[in-house]
Amino acid sequence: MKSLTYIISKLDEKIAAYVAESKKLGLSLDEAFIAKVTKGIGPSIYNADSETIAASDPEELNRVKQNFLIKKLGLKDGPDLDKALEEVITAIGKSNKNKYRVLVYALLAKKFKKESVYQ
Repeated sequence: MKSLTYIISKLDEKIAAYVAESKKLGLSLDEAFIAKVTKGIGPSIYNADSETIAASDPEELNRVKQNFLIKKLGLKDGPDLDKALEEVITAIGKSNKNKYRVLVYALLAKKFKKESVYQ
């Protein structure tokens, strides 16, 4: 079993990487909010496949819409959700291979003024 110190430092490393990526992309996300979203996502951040979002995969985008926007944030399905997803993907950069789930979720929560979900 890994020590708690190792787990915390790995989490801190991930948060620092997401904060750095956010700054590099010019996203207006608060560091403390990025940390809360990172903790909220859980262990999937340690898996390279689940850490990022495949924005070119309609099934993946639908999962984000269903599981995050509708279930987690409590939003009603509609074209505004698809539009918001498209805007967030554009903000991160369509050609950017690292569409980190944490940043996508943080931007979506901020867009819909649902930051309180992570309080």
